[in-house]
Amino acid sequence: MNAALAAAATLVALAFCLSTLDRWLRRRRPHELAWTVSLALFALGSLALWWAESAGWSLGAFRIFYMAGAVLNVPWLALGTVYLLAGQRVGDRVKWWLVFLSGLTVGIVGFAPTDAPVSGDVMPTGKEVFGIAPRVLAAVGSGVAAVVIIAGALWSAWRVWRGRNPSLGGQRTITAPGRLVWGNLLIATGTLVLSGSGTLAGRLGKDRAFAVTLLVGIVVLFLGFLVASAPPRRKAAAPELRSVA
Repeated sequence: MNAALAAAATLVALAFCLSTLDRWLRRRRPHELAWTVSLALFALGSLALWWAESAGWSLGAFRIFYMAGAVLNVPWLALGTVYLLAGQRVGDRVKWWLVFLSGLTVGIVGFAPTDAPVSGDVMPTGKEVFGIAPRVLAAVGSGVAAVVIIAGALWSAWRVWRGRNPSLGGQRTITAPGRLVWGNLLIATGTLVLSGSGTLAGRLGKDRAFAVTLLVGIVVLFLGFLVASAPPRRKAAAPELRSVA
């Protein structure tokens, strides 16, 4: 069951990633590229979980899962929020800091010494395997980035609901305010779900909690993206009146 849940999360993340990649290739908007990078990392982390739940945990699978899933994917998703709300100038500055953080994470998590071997069918924790540096990266990367996403989504929904422009870095064209409000609420909910694995771990176990929250969280995020980015409905053209001889 855990492997099936991780496989489903991987496939949803890949579909989500291809959707944002297609939009970036067509429009070249920086927030869509940030989302694409985040979702590619999300898919990589889910794939590592899928492999580990199917074939057993190894140090390599845990390093990939920890790097892509616990540290990097949420900050890149938050970068998209920064671009949308603060504008490209601020977003570009944050992007270079995030590029530096990503390189630092690959170096530290990829080569950090371990305190215990990784094997078996039960997911280890970062505290059991790593020292302080990888765990600080995970806490800062995921924690701060999740706050940015949730606060940004709620702020954007509130501003649009009040009839105001949500961006602080310039005007954004809002064609479907109702959809944008609901989309942002779904994005905030999906981020909260992804952050809730620790709460569920006591009831479901670590492996099941991570698998469930990965799948439910990415599905809710994808729904939020689809709702927020859907074009407004076109009004049906009035039928032509024809005279009958």
